[in-house]
Amino acid sequence: MTFHLTQEAGAVPGFLRARKRSQASRILNDLGMIDSALDQYAIENNKKTSDPVATADWPSYVKKGSPLYNTGNSLFGTGYGPQTVDQIPQVPSNDYNVLSDVAGTGFWSPYGP
Repeated sequence: MTFHLTQEAGAVPGFLRARKRSQASRILNDLGMIDSALDQYAIENNKKTSDPVATADWPSYVKKGSPLYNTGNSLFGTGYGPQTVDQIPQVPSNDYNVLSDVAGTGFWSPYGP
């Protein structure tokens, strides 16, 4: 019995690390979708470099029904906020801080701090 408890206790940190890494991957994927959505929005609306894009405008260019489409927020509830044409969206600083132990600066490229 002791062996199993010891094994399970060791598995918990690994599970938590894997979960956080999965969350980081999802946010990284969201940032890529936002980047593509901004490009599409700019093309369809004749926007130029440095034009602002309101938060209400870009979610309609991501997959309908997805959490990103429905909320415009990260899975932690942090808003990605307004964006700018031809500027790469950035990982929200609060999300970066929560996940920095499993996803350092290199992980977030090109969307990192």
